[in-house]
Amino acid sequence: MTPPRLSVPPGRAGRIWLVRRLETARRGADLLDRKLRILQSELAALQAAAAQTAEQWDKSEARARTCLLHAALVSGERAIQLAADGQAAEIGVSYAMAMGVRYPVTATCAIPPVSTWDGPVLARARQAHRIALEAAARHAASTAAVRAVEHEVRTTRYRLRAVQDRWIPRLEQALADTIFMIEELERADAARLRLAVRRG
Repeated sequence: MTPPRLSVPPGRAGRIWLVRRLETARRGADLLDRKLRILQSELAALQAAAAQTAEQWDKSEARARTCLLHAALVSGERAIQLAADGQAAEIGVSYAMAMGVRYPVTATCAIPPVSTWDGPVLARARQAHRIALEAAARHAASTAAVRAVEHEVRTTRYRLRAVQDRWIPRLEQALADTIFMIEELERADAARLRLAVRRG
């Protein structure tokens, strides 16, 4: 499907109109390219951080699972249920901005203090789960940051291609057509003027 023709003012005004829009489009493409490079750099750093938090989470989750199994074997399922006092942890997330993209940077856990004495095995399991929860929150924040910046990279790349591959070529073609028409009109006017001079 061919794009609709540009509504260009006639004559020299059209040439000026097109030159200004072409300059704006090229400046916009430069800004989008710069934004894309900055976002790609930020994305690489966030992906490295997400890989690191994933590894920390895997290790802490495996340790928490082992400690829970050990606690179940030593103290029993009932002791684990009694040790869980039903209080919920609170997750706090702080955000940052990069090139107009808001994404999570850190996640912190506020875990309520233990109201009962558990014994060493249950205390170790509780501590291991606390560490695993904190690692999970950090990894969730890192993953969300990667997704947010990846989305902005895709969007910026799409916009840049639209400007570079479609909008600028359309403006350049319209400018070339306008210049050609102006030159044709000037040649026709010059020919009429020469003819008028000869006749009279």
